[in-house]
Amino acid sequence: MSSTFAVTVQPAQHMRGRVRPPGDKSISHRYAMLAAIADGPSVIHGYSTGADCASTLNCLRALGVPIEQVNRARETGIQLAILGLQVGGLQPPSSTLDAGNSGSTMRMLSGILAAHPFRATFTGDSSLRRRPMGRIIVPLERMGARIASDEGRPPLTIVGTDRLKAIDFQPDVPSAQVKSCVLFAGLHAEGMTRVVEPISTRDHTERALEAFGVQVGRAGTSVAVRGGQRLIGGTFHVPGDISSAAFWMVAAAALPGSDVTIEHVGLNPSRIGIIGILERMGARIKTVIAHAQAGEPIGTIHVRHADLQPAEIMPEEVPGVIDELPVLAALATHGGELSVSGAQELRVKESDRISALADGLRLMGGEIDEQTDGFHVRGRNRLRGGEVDAKNDHRLAMAFAIAALGATGPTVIHDAGAAGVSYPEFFTVLESLRA
Repeated sequence: MSSTFAVTVQPAQHMRGRVRPPGDKSISHRYAMLAAIADGPSVIHGYSTGADCASTLNCLRALGVPIEQVNRARETGIQLAILGLQVGGLQPPSSTLDAGNSGSTMRMLSGILAAHPFRATFTGDSSLRRRPMGRIIVPLERMGARIASDEGRPPLTIVGTDRLKAIDFQPDVPSAQVKSCVLFAGLHAEGMTRVVEPISTRDHTERALEAFGVQVGRAGTSVAVRGGQRLIGGTFHVPGDISSAAFWMVAAAALPGSDVTIEHVGLNPSRIGIIGILERMGARIKTVIAHAQAGEPIGTIHVRHADLQPAEIMPEEVPGVIDELPVLAALATHGGELSVSGAQELRVKESDRISALADGLRLMGGEIDEQTDGFHVRGRNRLRGGEVDAKNDHRLAMAFAIAALGATGPTVIHDAGAAGVSYPEFFTVLESLRA
């Protein structure tokens, strides 16, 4: 689906219904990559239908990994069969690897490529080629790989080695992708590789490694793996993506009379910060954990509207809700108020999300102050609608749509197809919840 088409979103009275979000994007990437270097076959149920996760599969196939798509369904996602090549078993690619729009693919898979003694060039779309990669280049070169880049940006040419050295690494900026990159390289290194974060980030990598049989050391904000461990293939179930579910949680919180239930969604403690923030902003939320798969809790979220309250998101909260900040800003336009600081990472996502978010909401009639590391939204006046540009950014396309539900008139969202990066079914589900 092209991202260049436009979608018109009409105002809504309320949102009601039940929905199952697509498979978690973060977990899907990790399961596929680890299955690729595991010993034996793996079956992954509920793999994300988004384009980013398809980019990971395309890159793995180009590296010699046998991957078969067994089934695909809107409700349950994709079922994959992957035959692992064992640690160090990837094959040299015959052409440039294309990560598309997926920073997750490029950053995490680079950690695995760094441990293979061949040359591989990684590129992506125009958006990804603007994103900084120095944060993975520095630790991987310390471990022994050689990486050429365009002043720290893609394309990256990685010359790996089968003799990586273990390191202790302290990233300057909290990033689960950077942590994962270094740990994935550490699986192939001699000795113990340790990452000590300034603030703990989502722990899907640690849980996934343990599900594949790897021993992981955890202490505070420190995570460590010893190289040379064998990964064991198996059967894995990907829960629904809470970052995708966040759009329906916010829609329900925003509009009077709304009542939405989200089923089969991941409730990992490092990802549910949005629930607490929505409750602070006034939403009525009930969560029920039904079971766990591979260490990932899965359950149901039930959200109902209540009067919105002013809220502030502090820097220490930001890593846990970094993907949900645009839609939380959209919620504030429905009569609330939200201040966010410590979120400068938003400026180096698929777009400069702070600037593009502010531009879009203002065009819709919103009141938003842009800051270096965040924003302040006041919902004192109802949005009027208008024309906005999602800047080829999936989270912005969907956030503008949720803001548009509360406007007095229609909103045209350009580049709306960018939603397909993580949630191809988004606009179809949006219409179904109006009924």
